[in-house]
Amino acid sequence: MKRIRYTKFTGDLSSSFGLEDLMQALSDFLLDSGFDDPYSRFQEFNDQTLENLRDAIKQALESGEVFDEEAQEKYDALSEDQVEELIDQIIQKMQEQNFINAELPEEGQGERGNGNGEARFEVTDKGMDFLGYKALRELLGPLGKSNFGRHDTRHEAAGVEINGSSKLYEFGDTLNLDVTATFSSVFEREGIRTAVEGEEHTPLNIEYSDLHVHQSDYQSSCATVVLLDCSHSMILYGEDRFTPAKRVAMALSHLIRTQFPGDTLNLVLFHDTAEEIPVSQLSRVKVGPHYTNTREGLRLAQRILAKQNKDMKQIVMITDGKPSALTLPDGRIYKNAFGLDPLVIEETLEEVSRCKRSNIMINTFMLANDFTLMQFVQKVSAMCRGKAYFTTPQTLGNYLLMDFMSRRMKTIH
Repeated sequence: MKRIRYTKFTGDLSSSFGLEDLMQALSDFLLDSGFDDPYSRFQEFNDQTLENLRDAIKQALESGEVFDEEAQEKYDALSEDQVEELIDQIIQKMQEQNFINAELPEEGQGERGNGNGEARFEVTDKGMDFLGYKALRELLGPLGKSNFGRHDTRHEAAGVEINGSSKLYEFGDTLNLDVTATFSSVFEREGIRTAVEGEEHTPLNIEYSDLHVHQSDYQSSCATVVLLDCSHSMILYGEDRFTPAKRVAMALSHLIRTQFPGDTLNLVLFHDTAEEIPVSQLSRVKVGPHYTNTREGLRLAQRILAKQNKDMKQIVMITDGKPSALTLPDGRIYKNAFGLDPLVIEETLEEVSRCKRSNIMINTFMLANDFTLMQFVQKVSAMCRGKAYFTTPQTLGNYLLMDFMSRRMKTIH
């Protein structure tokens, strides 16, 4: 059923719609990856400047996705100056509600030092969280899912959410006392007279060994590192693979933060080298003229996971190309984009072996269907007890999130 948002109308068109609807309409612009899509209405706005934001808002308002029919008619009747004033009000509200931060250039700052620097903006953590929430709804909508629990296992532990059984209290357990089992232990030890006449004739002598606590299903925690390929091939061959991958990373971050609060998620970009970035900076990331240094990404992911004290550790790697670069011991980067280079493959698989020895699972989502590359990915998955999915940008989110949730519902031994 379509959801309708009602707001108080004050005669101001900027208050006749929710900023959440506008953020959703601008999501392709805010998450631009550098892909030259001739069919995108935001094709010309490839930089996060305030001027481009104004133009993108104007196109969104004209598209009919934001206003209702009555408000759209009023908007169409506005003069050019009134439209510019309306856009100014919208940008001001986006800043006041903490969806974006504007950055004004300093005096004399700008390209080539000409003093004509452009005002820029960045999407805030709140804005990124909202886009992640929307991406999660879109990705999970076709799956028919509603709520997700935490990560169930076959083990039991003392807790608040009981499963009907109890155990003797041990130091460190949650003191969720099972009163019935505790008193039964007392009566069994002291006899039936205490059970019948205890309050009138003798005090109940509860000892440490009588204490019983309720048991709940033990729920494990997981540390996840998303390895995101931002090499040049992610936007080549007439297809944007990077923007869907960014949406999935944002959705996964929102899912973990809201449904699995004990978990951690880190984001690593790998290209000629590898670097960790906060999820809040993901909207700014674009693909560059880079090779694919998978080994360096795995090395950085291992260093991050080594600091995490979690029951489960996993790497989720999203890529579309074969390893084509390698960081040499002297710091130089060896590159070979032609075929599967034996040196690059050998060193990459050695890094996979280190992940296996550290009990780190690698799940790979491959956005390509080259036969030799598929064999390489299958070998990586077999070495680390992970899974390999050969998918497309359109179905990437469904496959990734389905695997994340189904695997997490099982015990990892």
